[in-house]
Parts: sequence; C-alpha cells; structure tokens
Amino acid sequence: MKKRIALSMILSVLLILLPVIANAHPGRTDSDGGHYCRTNCAKWGLQDGEYHYHNGGKSKSTPAATAKPTAKPKPTAKPTVQPAPALALPKKQNAGTLQVYFFDVGQGDSTLIRTTKNQYILIDGGNNNQGKNVVKYLNALGVKTLDAMVATHPDADHIGGLDDVLKAVDVKSVYAPKVSHTTETYKDFLTAVKNEGRTIKAVTKGVSIPLTGVEAKFLAPINSYGDNLNDWSAVLKVTYKNKSFLFTGDAEKASENDMLADGLNLKADVLKVGHHGSNSSTSKAFLDAVKPQYAVISVGKNNYGHPDSGILARLKNANASVLRTDQKGTITAISDGSKITFTTTKGASK
Repeated sequence: MKKRIALSMILSVLLILLPVIANAHPGRTDSDGGHYCRTNCAKWGLQDGEYHYHNGGKSKSTPAATAKPTAKPKPTAKPTVQPAPALALPKKQNAGTLQVYFFDVGQGDSTLIRTTKNQYILIDGGNNNQGKNVVKYLNALGVKTLDAMVATHPDADHIGGLDDVLKAVDVKSVYAPKVSHTTETYKDFLTAVKNEGRTIKAVTKGVSIPLTGVEAKFLAPINSYGDNLNDWSAVLKVTYKNKSFLFTGDAEKASENDMLADGLNLKADVLKVGHHGSNSSTSKAFLDAVKPQYAVISVGKNNYGHPDSGILARLKNANASVLRTDQKGTITAISDGSKITFTTTKGASK
C-alpha cells in the first residue's frame, strides 16, 4: 500500500516538472554538448534557433552554426604611410669665393663648381634615379644656367641624371670624352643634349673650360683605352689663386700612369678620389704626385666594397683628411684662394 502511494507521488511530481524541463531543455543535447533553442527562447535570453550550452545550470550561448558570420567593419582610413626622408639641401654660400658642392647622390658622382664670378660647372649627375635630386640641389643653390656640363664617361652612375638636368636648366656647353656606349642611359643623355640644341665638345688632355678668374683644364684622357670606360674618364683640374681641386671621375691606374708619364702637374689641395674609393684607382704613385690635404669620396650603399679599406689606409698614410658623402651628406668646400673650409649637410663640419 505504501509503495503504491510513493509511486503515485513520484508520478505526480514528474507530471508537474515535465513542462519546466521541456522549456529548459528543448531538443536533445548533441555530441558537442549543446543544442539549438526551439521554444521559449526569450525566457532564457536566447533567440530562436540559437545554439547554446548548459554549464552548471547556466546557459552560455554561441552563434548558431547556420548563422552568417558578423562582417568586420571596414577601415575608415588608409594605413599611415611613412613619408620618405626629406632631401638634405646644401646652403648657398656667399659670392666671391670658389665653391665646390660634392652632392650626395648615393653610389655615384655629381659635383657642382661655382666660381667667384657666379659661373657654374656641373660634373656628372649621378644615377637615373638621382636626376631629380640633382635638379633640387641646383634649385636650392639658385642655379638657372650652367656654363658647362661635364660627363666624365658613359657609366650610368655618372651620367644617368644628366638628361633631367638638361631639361630643367639652361646648359651653355657640354663636355665629354670621345667614347660611346650602347646603354639606354647613354642614349637618353645624347638625346637630351640634341633636344637642347647642343653638341658635345670632345675632352682630351689640354682642353680648357673658359672661365673668369678660375682656371679649369682637362688633364685626361691622354690615350685611347678601348672598352675600359673608366680610364676614358675626363679628369679636370680647377685652380683658384693658390688652391686647386682635382676631379678624376672613375679614372683607373692606366690613365693615372699616363698622366704621371706625361709629367703633368697633378698637385692639388683637394682630390675627388677616383672610382668611389675602389682599389682600381688612386695608386700610391698617383697619390704621391697629387699630395692632397683633403680627399673626398662620393659613395653610397653598394656591393662593390667601396671605399676599399686599403685605399682608406693609403689616404691616411698620406695625411689626407677623408670626407665621404655616405657619412657627411653633401660636402661643400669654400675657398678664398688661400685657404679651404668645409661644411656638410650631416655629420660634423670640418
């Protein structure tokens, strides 16, 4: 009798709780331990069809498997692009002195000479990608006309930017050694010269650039050098009163030896070191003849080993103070004819 009463009470309790259980757990729990809500979803803080779990009697919901993933908001602004570092421009010096600007054009050469009478000579123009920078340098220095442009030899890191210069400023005369090249860079240079209505004046030993109060004479090339374009380099010596500068392009030992054998006066206070400090140039005999107080190396990041450690040691042994464009930026030499001072766009002045 007691068993029947107990069983009847259990059945009554189950009948009472069944709707609650049905509401709390609509649907069977799947193998992942959760299920989809089908009825009375709002009561449990869910949406119809929302997949959820039960942990310790509390629901933790996740989006239904069939629901589309929430789209990520589109960025409202473009990613910030870091601007390229500003080009360090040289300062224009006071008139009445000889000024030589060794432009920072990376791995290449480009040098501007300003005479005491405001005549301008540009030697080389760096690589193709440096042409616009050379024009910016010229603009910063107020150069509107070049009395002479010298293309030392056809290598791209010397003449690449000259077509940009020819298009940007008036060039009265163009000098280059009588050697050609088949590269597009050299063709661009020739085309730019032609488009400006100019012809190229051939450079050999003894040719001078007509200037007032300053002597500018070519010392090389002396001979023919076949396919060695570097030895064809136009070598220019500029003298103002008691001070002089020697610009050697990429002239190597064959050309240096010819200048030595010819008995030329190579002595100069400032040497633009040949071929970016390569060991192919600046032989001991040549350096002993030049006896420079200062040596300027135009060089940038490169895979050639420029400047060569042996050449740097040779310059040090010759008591020449070395200034490098990769360390100092654009290097400016200022001379009153009796002394030379330097200023640079980065690093300490000398």
